[in-house]
Amino acid sequence: MEKTLILVKPDGIMKGLIGEILSRFEKRAYKIIALKFIRVSEDKAQKLYAPHFGKPFYEPLIKYITSGPVVSIVIEGDDIIKQARKIIGATNPKEASPGTIRGDFAQKIEYNLIHGSDSEESAQREIPIFFSPEELLSYELNSAYF
Repeated sequence: MEKTLILVKPDGIMKGLIGEILSRFEKRAYKIIALKFIRVSEDKAQKLYAPHFGKPFYEPLIKYITSGPVVSIVIEGDDIIKQARKIIGATNPKEASPGTIRGDFAQKIEYNLIHGSDSEESAQREIPIFFSPEELLSYELNSAYF
């Protein structure tokens, strides 16, 4: 089963969208297997955004993700990385379709509410930044409810 990292970024917290964002995944019957309310350290931020090191937006990304609380989540499901990216919407909210998280709630690319792993390789690199293997819980959803 595929896993992905989702982060509700500081602006998502400040806008009161934690529940709304989580519900978008739960309503699609994806499993939340780990969840934390945290402040991202500079070290974790640098690890998360390491692929962007040297790019002009790297330092602003670090400053932004460390500026306030974040909800870190691991979600599991069939084809979850691709499906989560559809639920999240385009990185630039101006290009995000209505019905996506960014299309419905974000206005600026600098404050786009949510992070989602963009590939299986990214998910495998990103999840351990925020969660130990013991923190990833295994359980079965009751399909009778879906």
